[in-house]
This record gives sequence, structure tokens and C-alpha cells, in this order.
Amino acid sequence: MMMENFALRSRILLAGAAMSALLLAGTPAGAVTPADTLVEGFAIDDIITMDPGEAFELSTAEVTGNTYDLLVRLDLSDTSKVKGDLAESWTVSDDGLTYTFKLKPGLKFASGNPITAADVAWSFERAVKLDKSPAFIIGQFGISGDNVTEKAKAVDDGTFQFTVDKAYAPSFVLNCLSATVASVVDAKLVKEHVAAVTPSADYKWDNDFGNAWLKTGYAGSGVFKLREWRANEAVVLERNDNYYGEKAKLARVIYRNMKESSGQRLALEAGDIDVARNLEPNDLDAIAKNADLTSTSAPKGTVYYISLNQKNANLAKPEVRQAFKYLVDYDALGSTILKGIGEIHQTFLPKGVLGELDENPFKLDVAKAKELLAKAGLADGFSVTMDVRTGQPTTGMAESIQQTLGQAGIKLEIIPGDGKQTLTKYRARNHDIYIGNWGQDYFDPNSNAQTFASNPDNSDAGKSHTLAWRNSWDIPDLTKQTEAALLEKDSTKRADMYKDLEKKILDTSPFVIIHQQLEVAGLRKNLKGFALGPSFDTNFVGPVAKE
Repeated sequence: MMMENFALRSRILLAGAAMSALLLAGTPAGAVTPADTLVEGFAIDDIITMDPGEAFELSTAEVTGNTYDLLVRLDLSDTSKVKGDLAESWTVSDDGLTYTFKLKPGLKFASGNPITAADVAWSFERAVKLDKSPAFIIGQFGISGDNVTEKAKAVDDGTFQFTVDKAYAPSFVLNCLSATVASVVDAKLVKEHVAAVTPSADYKWDNDFGNAWLKTGYAGSGVFKLREWRANEAVVLERNDNYYGEKAKLARVIYRNMKESSGQRLALEAGDIDVARNLEPNDLDAIAKNADLTSTSAPKGTVYYISLNQKNANLAKPEVRQAFKYLVDYDALGSTILKGIGEIHQTFLPKGVLGELDENPFKLDVAKAKELLAKAGLADGFSVTMDVRTGQPTTGMAESIQQTLGQAGIKLEIIPGDGKQTLTKYRARNHDIYIGNWGQDYFDPNSNAQTFASNPDNSDAGKSHTLAWRNSWDIPDLTKQTEAALLEKDSTKRADMYKDLEKKILDTSPFVIIHQQLEVAGLRKNLKGFALGPSFDTNFVGPVAKE
């Protein structure tokens, strides 16, 4: 919608001029956000669609988490568990294949339409048949476009049944159903906006299941409803008065697209925004000195790592893999470039996930690294390259590692590039060393174990492109262990299996895992109830109020 038309939406804007000022990056100093509106400065330029069956970006996950409901949702009091959202209760059949969910009574979508099991079933059907990026989270249970109507079906208005192909650990299945791709959409409303499609070899359905409309539309039941998204400018949410639970305390939430940390800090100091979401260490330090501001943080399910391609003969030597783990100055990184935005964490499962192993055995030890290099026949060192996506913190991390590697005689050439360039090379296994990050696709240990500890086919033609595969690490035994952990029903035993995998990855892998991301936010002190969750779809704004 055009900017001038947007300003006329009286239900969104208290006054055209005042709200327009809120949405402009150059808001005059001294502006005050409305008492019933939360305004966040946030880099939301990654949003490409608002359809929960298609969206797979971090910013969209936050919006979806606040605007759509799920059968079950992560339990923030114990993130190794889920709790009912739309589902009042659920049972698992004796053979471990069928999950039966009973819905809470009297539920409504924001539109006023009742929420039924048929809506749940159709939401699963459309996600699987659309087959967009996040569809694999449901598809991995043996669900396809051809069988989804039998595998995900309404038994009656209040009962939904989901049938999987193996007796997986229930925690695995339920954690996957807490992912945003399993969001429940208003089937009646969306079906009013479907577009006809001519079937083809790549897409055999005769309609788009409302995908074109839902890219900017809304058909949910969350605590807020999406009022408007304007790409690279703003997202506006409005309180959903049909929400079944505790209603949002504020009338609306506005996410303003602001990419620069310094710009966010200045706007926060001036009162032009209530929350700054992408702050770097220097700006965090400035906020700490301002009596009107405070900050909060939460560990997220994203780990940063460097990986060593085993196609490189030098990097494939076990002693070299071990040496690299002693050639990172973890303490220096933690106190400088990662200060406030990351915490040292050397295992592949992030904190808060079932089975997470809180062990950081490696420290910078150049003498130890030199001993290992000598055992590998590389006492004089060698030359190697690292592909680095330009930007922080990866550039700063790479420069630090370049310096410490040099102390052991390893000459590192940094090859900078944008995200597309570095990822394309990495995914083709054409790198020497890659520095990057990995975020969970769903809040379950398998999401990371499957990529760091599994490689079913190490050939160049292998179809499972895990991180182990990208780095040509052939690990049949670890792959079997990863698959076995999916079938362990006892949560305690399952957690122990992942801890064992993490220890083996620490000792033998080509991965040097450095830190876990801390998401930070600076905020005005008059905000109450603002908290960051353990995942990007659990940054809930419903409880936020202003004094």
C-alpha cells in the first residue's frame, strides 16, 4: 500500500502525521511513541512473505509467532518440553505412530470463524502441497502431497489426528509441530482467496492454496493480527480481540525497518522507538550508561563455527583438526567482538535444547597446537584459505583467527564475499575453511545433530547436504547414532545419546564451534513485560505494557 494511503488507516494510526513520523528513519529528536503502541527498530529486510507455509526467515518467524497459533508450543518454563496451544490434550498410540489432539473448545480465528480440526488438517495439507522451504519439517515424517489428507486429518470438529511413518521419539514429533510451518490458518478465509494454477511436472495441484494472497494477507488466530507489511519499511500488528487467551496489553506493535545499530541506538535515546533490536557491542555500552534505557538478552539456537573441508589433505589430518581447536582465542573474542551478542559455546547443541552439553574444553594454546601440527608432519605450517561473509561478527572473528593461526605457522588468506557467493561455494564443497552460523530449523536436538553428526552419502552426488557432507566428513557410525536417537522414546536416554554425540564431535570433528548467539535488545525503561525467548518465534509481545 502507498505511504499516503497507509497514513489514512485510522484503526492503525492514531494520527496520520504522528504515526508517519514513527515510521520514518529520520524522526525528529524528542518524539514520543503512543502510549498504546510498541515501536521496535529492527532489521526486517529479510522478510519475503508472510505466509506461514512458506516463510523461513528469522524476522518473519517473530511476526508469525505473535500472529498465528499452533497445536503445541514450546514451554518457555522448560524448553525441553512443549505445552498445548490450540490443543487441550494429546495422546500417542501404543505403536507410536498416531498422535491424536483434542482442541480447546470455543476457539475463534481473528476473522470470527470457528477454529476446527478441519482447519488444522487443511493447514497441514496446504503446507505439504505447497512444498516451500519449511515443508520438510512435516514431510520428514513420511508425509507427502499424495498421502497428507490421510496422514493429517480431522476425526471430528474437535479432534485432529497425525500419523507418522516410524515410532519416533514423541519429543521429536511434538517439537517439530511447534515450528511455524505448522501454524493453523483460517481455511474458510484462505479458500476465498485461492488462485487457479495450471498443473505442471513440478506442481501438480490446480490452485495455490491462497499462497499469493497470504504473502501479504493474514488468516490467523494469534494474540495479534497482521494489519500490514510493507517490504523494507514496516510491519504493523493490531491486537486480536478474538484471541482465546489473555489479550495483548497494547493496541498495536510496529516494527520499523532499521538496519544500522547506531541509528537504532540514537532513535532509542531520543524516544523515537521503544526497542532497538540489532545492537552491536559499542552501542550496547552506550545504552548501559543511559539512565532512561536498559537492555535484555537471551541465548538463541544459533551457533557460530568454522569448518575444515576434508577434501583438503592437510585439513583432513586428525591432528590438524585438533590443532585448529587450540588456535582460536575464545576469551579475546568473548570480551571484544562478541561482547554482549554471543557467549562461548563449543558444542553443537545450543543451551536450552534437550541433551545440550555445557562443556568448553578448548582454550587458545599455541604450544599445544604446534605439537599437534608437528605430529601431522606440518611443523612448518601450511597455507590455506577461509571464505568469509562480509559483515560482523564473522569478519572480526576471521581476522582474529587469522592472527592466532599465524602464531602456529598457518598462513590464512581471507576470501571475503556476500552471502550468496560464500554459501554457493560452501554448498558445492569447494572451500578450504568456511566461517558461518547454523540456526535450528525446529527446537529439537535432531535439527543440529542431523547436520553436524550425520552424512548418509559422502559422494559428491549425495542428496543429504548436511554440514558434515559439505565438509566431506564421512561418518557412517555417527550417522547411525544420529538416526537411533530419533527413535528413543525415553527423554533421559535420548538426551544422553546426544551428549555422547556432542563429545565425539568435540574430539574428532572438522568443526570448531565457537559461540552461541545472544540476541540483545535495548529498551526504554517505561516498558514492562518485554522479554526475548529462546527462539526467534518465541519473542512474544503480547505481555508488553507501558508505564
